[in-house]
Amino acid sequence: MKIDTSASGVYSIAPTPFLEDGSIDWTSVDRMTDFYFEAGCNGFTILGVLGEAPKLDAEEALALATRVIKRANGRPIIVGVSAPGFAAMRSLSRKVMDMGAAGVMIAPGAGLKTDDQIAAYFRNAIEAIGGDIPWVLQDYPHSTGVTMSNGLVRRVVTENPSLVILKHEDWPGLDKITALRGWEKDGSMRKISILVGNNGLFLDFELDRGVDGANTGYAFPDMLVEAVKLSKDGKRDTAHDLFDAHLPLLRYDHQPGVGLAVRKYVLQRRGVLSTAVMRKPAPSFTAETRAEVDYLLARLAKRDPRYKL
Repeated sequence: MKIDTSASGVYSIAPTPFLEDGSIDWTSVDRMTDFYFEAGCNGFTILGVLGEAPKLDAEEALALATRVIKRANGRPIIVGVSAPGFAAMRSLSRKVMDMGAAGVMIAPGAGLKTDDQIAAYFRNAIEAIGGDIPWVLQDYPHSTGVTMSNGLVRRVVTENPSLVILKHEDWPGLDKITALRGWEKDGSMRKISILVGNNGLFLDFELDRGVDGANTGYAFPDMLVEAVKLSKDGKRDTAHDLFDAHLPLLRYDHQPGVGLAVRKYVLQRRGVLSTAVMRKPAPSFTAETRAEVDYLLARLAKRDPRYKL
């Protein structure tokens, strides 16, 4: 099943599970794949920032994609293929699509400054991987260092018909959503799916602004699924109340660097991962940090017993 512009709901961003020695934990890979779909996700993404993709070699990345796609059994898996060169991007893209991936995710290359440079980068990337592959544009300037204006996003959408989803992670970005949706309504930009990241930190109001769902790695994807459904059902206050219960933990694990360690730890607490190990180089996960996360989890359970661990 390939992704298209009708994509909606929750497409979680998955970590890469590791054992204590830093090797890939294949048992947890299988358990994690099952977990996301059991939580109600429509699909999920591997080999993104949360997946520590730069720490995997080419063979490991391909092996991980093979395992997950096979385990998903036809359900949508998006594969991050961003790379310093287009040859590596093409190789991974073609291989995972042949295996049955739903699409690929591409972020702008580092060091791009002007609109013309950024637009040319995406045209060249799509020329390399092939225009038959549906793809997700990751707009995450806080990670990539590349800022895309509203007008530039519209330009990239227009110039690349195979672009089907915008992973919107600009911050502040609520007015960007409104601008893009406005252009769709007046016909000056074709309709695409907009899924949001940033750990879901602004999901409550992003849903109000008209996004289609979430594409992020918060360790309670079941909450994201419920929040999206409530919002689409017109139950705005209930959706915001649910989101507010999770906001302290969302804020805490959105910290640069250590945030991934926090998410892996929570997934370990939830029984999804065997360990919370990150591959080196990795931030330290101190006893103090662990205690604070445990405190936040306990407070979350008091507000919503369904999330008691």
